[in-house]
Amino acid sequence: MDNASVPLVSEPDGGLLIPAGEVTALLRRLGAGWVETVGEDETDLEPGTVLALAGALCEIADQIDVECIGFLPSPDGDGQDGHG
Repeated sequence: MDNASVPLVSEPDGGLLIPAGEVTALLRRLGAGWVETVGEDETDLEPGTVLALAGALCEIADQIDVECIGFLPSPDGDGQDGHG
């Protein structure tokens, strides 16, 4: 597996944030890595379970993407976000 560098954003109160695009990419890379190990017979795990878990990670990444898109300004430029 590859090493991943994830940029962190520090909040004034000491919290850390990770850009959503980095989170979704990480989830997808993790799932793809699992699928790769199954495809190359590098694991003793049950392939169907691994594929289901990888699919679940991809679905979570998709949900995060959709939620983030909902916060973007509308394309008609009226200044309202996608929440109505």
